[in-house]
Amino acid sequence: MSINDELYDAIVFGERDRVVELVQQSVDDDEDVGELLNVTMIPALREVGDQFSRGEVFVPEMLVSARAMQAGVDIIEPLLVKSGHEPIARVAIGSVKGDLHDIGKNLVVMMLKGSGFQVDDLGVDCRVEAFDEAVTSGAQVLCLSALLSTTRNEMRPVVEHFKGRDDVKIVVGGAVITQEFADDIGADGFGVDASDAIRAVRESLGLPAIPA
Repeated sequence: MSINDELYDAIVFGERDRVVELVQQSVDDDEDVGELLNVTMIPALREVGDQFSRGEVFVPEMLVSARAMQAGVDIIEPLLVKSGHEPIARVAIGSVKGDLHDIGKNLVVMMLKGSGFQVDDLGVDCRVEAFDEAVTSGAQVLCLSALLSTTRNEMRPVVEHFKGRDDVKIVVGGAVITQEFADDIGADGFGVDASDAIRAVRESLGLPAIPA
C-alpha cells in the first residue's frame, strides 16, 4: 500500500473531521487498516513529533494533531483487534506520587497509541503499587512523568521497586527530568519531550527508534 497523502496531511494539520472521513472511506473500501496505520498514520504523527522537536510547532498544535490521529485510530482499532493485529508492546504511564499534572502525560499517551502501542493510562498521583499492578497486568514498559522538582524524586522508589527485573523497562520524562537524573536513578530510558518518549520506549525494548 502506498502512502495516503490526503490522510497524512490531515493528521499533520490536525483536521480531525477530515481524518475521520478518510479513515472511514478506507474501511468502507476494504483496505488493509493495519497497513494504513503503519504506512500513513504513524509516519504522519511522527512528522508532527519531529516538527515539535525542531520547535516548528508547539504543544497546542501537537495536541490537535494527536487528537485527530486518535479519532482515526478509534475507527480502526476494533478492526485491528478482530484481525489479530498485535500492538508493538503494552505500556503503562502515570504521573508519580504527589504530581497532579497530566497535560504532558496525556500527550505522550496519544503519541504512544498513535505509534502502535497498547497503553494503560494510570492517571496522576500514582504510587508504586499502581505501577506494580500495571506490570502484573502485563505492562512491559512503565513511563513515569513528573512536572515538579518536588515530585521527581518519587520516581526513585518506583525504579528501585523493579530493580533487577527483566520483564519491565522504565522510561522517565517531564519538564524537570534530565538524562543525568534518569541515569542517577537507574531508569532504562529518558524522553526529552512527547515525541522523544516514543524513541525512548522503543529503544528500551531493543527496537529501532524509527520503524522500518
